[in-house]
Amino acid sequence: MAMAGESSGINYGDCDGKVVGKVERKVGLIYDETMCKHDTPDGEDHPECPDRIRVIWEMLQLAGVSQRCVVLGSIKAEDKHLQLVHTKDHVNLVKTLSTKQKDYRRNKIASQLNSIYLNGSSSEAAYLAAGSVVKVAEKVAEGELDSGFAIVRPPGHHAETDEAMGFCLFNNVAVAASYLLNERPDLGVKKILIVDWDVHHGNGTQKMFWKDPRVLFFSVHRHEYGSFYPAGDDGDYDMVGEGPGEGFNINVPWDQGRCGDADYLAAWDHILIPVAREFNPDIILLSAGFDAAIGDPLGGCRVTPYGYSVMLKKLMEFAHGKIVMALEGGYNLASIAKSSLACVQVLLEDKEVQASSEVYPFESTWRVIQAVRKRLCAYWPSLADELSWNLVNQKTPTPIILISSSDSETEDDAQGLLDQMSKLSIENHQVETACTSWRADLAKVDVWYASFGSNMWKPRFLCYIQGGQVEGMKKACVGSMDKSPPKEIVWETFPHRLFFGRESSPSWGVGGVGFANPLANHNDQIHMCLYRITLEQFNDVLCQENGLNVDTDLPVFDLAALQLAENKGAIIPEAVSNSWYGSVVCLGKECDIPILTMTCTLSVFEKFKSGEIPLKPPAKAYANTFIRGLVEGGRFSEEEAEAYIDKAASTPL
Repeated sequence: MAMAGESSGINYGDCDGKVVGKVERKVGLIYDETMCKHDTPDGEDHPECPDRIRVIWEMLQLAGVSQRCVVLGSIKAEDKHLQLVHTKDHVNLVKTLSTKQKDYRRNKIASQLNSIYLNGSSSEAAYLAAGSVVKVAEKVAEGELDSGFAIVRPPGHHAETDEAMGFCLFNNVAVAASYLLNERPDLGVKKILIVDWDVHHGNGTQKMFWKDPRVLFFSVHRHEYGSFYPAGDDGDYDMVGEGPGEGFNINVPWDQGRCGDADYLAAWDHILIPVAREFNPDIILLSAGFDAAIGDPLGGCRVTPYGYSVMLKKLMEFAHGKIVMALEGGYNLASIAKSSLACVQVLLEDKEVQASSEVYPFESTWRVIQAVRKRLCAYWPSLADELSWNLVNQKTPTPIILISSSDSETEDDAQGLLDQMSKLSIENHQVETACTSWRADLAKVDVWYASFGSNMWKPRFLCYIQGGQVEGMKKACVGSMDKSPPKEIVWETFPHRLFFGRESSPSWGVGGVGFANPLANHNDQIHMCLYRITLEQFNDVLCQENGLNVDTDLPVFDLAALQLAENKGAIIPEAVSNSWYGSVVCLGKECDIPILTMTCTLSVFEKFKSGEIPLKPPAKAYANTFIRGLVEGGRFSEEEAEAYIDKAASTPL
């Protein structure tokens, strides 16, 4: 791929639902393929690989986002600017890496450092990374850009004054912050907020501004009492700065992994945002590591692109939206690409991505937040009030975590995990895995599944719970992971329209199957059989109805989705958005338990209505099962059930 050149932003005012003629924010991007030349000496696999920045750039291009930004050329940092935060010896060491004639010299240097590899292009990449962050920060401070994203590597926030570590050679964000404060006072930047949401503590950045009240440093990270990389006490909440900088260093140290959107947003709402409002920064520099993202092999947390987009949007309220993002960690290529796209769309003030996958923070998250607020309230009055009991009681039980991850982990750690597991007594304990953890959570929540088609006959519905098939079905169902029968069964009517459509179905062959109009209409009436099942089982039914596997690492419809459905009336889960039953509708509550049904989306209903998707009477076997459900449920006689189906099949939409 060729180096990205200098170009002007383009106003795509009629794309993505945006208003034609709207003046877009000027968002700068820097990407340079040269930084991909920094690689392991022998080309062996490594988490901090060149593809990390390639996939981000390609995602922005494919989404048409880079074309709407101001693409800047990269630039190497000047030694005098690097020496604002690094020693002269350290700068000289990095500079001379590429001039070493023998690889073994670089290898020897790398072996003496913590989690560092070097090759002949490492020096050039490090200079470009630091210089590019400085360039974007300068243009945002000048007002030439509203905000920007430096897609750079190697990352920087672990690099200390005189030491490279944790994949980092120069501290890119710290260099940029010091440059604005000390070299460009004419730009009027007197207060800088540095936000570090990388899953690892920004130890280098913290130390560089430890005594500087002009910089408010905020880091949220896995800490686990000092056992998680970079290890030690530096990332503890008690580390608040020193001298004139006391109170200007804020750490939010998670006790465990698996923290996700709800945990991070709680830290934002109850620590960062109130303090940022008091501090009132002139510009925000964001150490944007995406290794807290869901699926990251080193981070072990669960932040979604939605979570990152909301965190960034909340920061846009400050400094007139002058935000400079600099890439730090992030080692799941799909996650960093999607998360980066979501963030750039926020900088462009595009619409938000889909909703979060969580609803409440962990118990331990509230403990950490309360401890941080108590420690920092002497410096920030906005943290002085105690959080309400009603708030902190909205929590998810803290998970069991077996092993930590770090920047320097290798495949050898897999054996360490096995060793730890072998020491556990599994006779009386259940080991939680990524796949089963969400099931344990959702199994605690009951919902009513409101069926309106063949599922109204209990033996047919039990195929989705216990597996198997009934007479007339073309294939068997796999069943739910939890095969417990429904706890209760009740019947209700609702103001929705029943109709039949599609040419054929895998389960019943030629003939239409039942759908309900997603929108209510008091002129219509539909009979539904309500089964009280768990939210876990509802997920499995939803998957089977849409031809998906039930054995998934993530739920299709989780607690956050349930809350949204209750608030909005209906949602379209991303995993089933293009499927036959892609809309989950909340019909209200029965005994304070949500009533959910699944049907086509509103856009598909309009295609049924226009004839683009055919309406068709149900297959005979399907109709017979439908009738048995209505009759055995006591709703109709057989003749009345047949008339109910005939009317639904023959009445135009």
